[in-house]
Amino acid sequence: MGDLLTGKKILVMGAANKRSIAWGCAQMMMEQGAQLIFTYQNERLKKSLHKLVADEAALIECDVASDESLQTAFTTIKERFGKVDGIVHAIAFAPKDALGGDIMNASRQDFAISQDISAYSLLAVAKYGQAILNNPASIVTLTYFGSERAVPNYNVMGVAKASLEAAVRYLARDMAKYGVRVNAISAGAVKTLAVTGIKGHSELLEMSEERTVDGQSVTTREIGGTCAFLMSDLATGVVGDTIYVDKGVHLV
Repeated sequence: MGDLLTGKKILVMGAANKRSIAWGCAQMMMEQGAQLIFTYQNERLKKSLHKLVADEAALIECDVASDESLQTAFTTIKERFGKVDGIVHAIAFAPKDALGGDIMNASRQDFAISQDISAYSLLAVAKYGQAILNNPASIVTLTYFGSERAVPNYNVMGVAKASLEAAVRYLARDMAKYGVRVNAISAGAVKTLAVTGIKGHSELLEMSEERTVDGQSVTTREIGGTCAFLMSDLATGVVGDTIYVDKGVHLV
């Protein structure tokens, strides 16, 4: 246990189960003293999250595809907990059919959905969340190397992650006047529910592990450690950045 985040309240959006990167972030932030609030998209995901979080009052329904749901969620959070010191945005989605094959065959609708949920949602979260964020505060989102390289079977999600990273830079500029820092973590490939939905994920994980500097895959706790740092007062000089936490995979 540490005290890096003692006294801070942080909202975690996108924790699905104990294997998710968002949960790794949550664990590390809790170990550093943070009080956490979680959002879930629907009742099925709430049941999964409730197994990890005993306090049901800390679970707030929020569908980032709906402005009304976002507004209601942040209003509820403010009423129950007051203002918060940070938001972890760990939300992404692309229809499975749009991940494989030739990218030019992705439908207009599938492309739009992947951009809306995976990239625009960060802007929407910042818009509706700004009123409940303290000054200073921090927003952290999660991205992946597929934003820069053409990773097999990642397709429209790679494009969405590139959009997300650009959004981080512009959002960091515009949220600065409210005392809010915005950054992204480019996490290495980890065997999560999201990754197992990608065709050929076993080969992707194996390739990523081979390219790490020590031959061992990065863990969700290692990623979470960087998230805890970015949420802390030690990271006040880190703004609009994308930090790689992949054990060097991006180097080679």
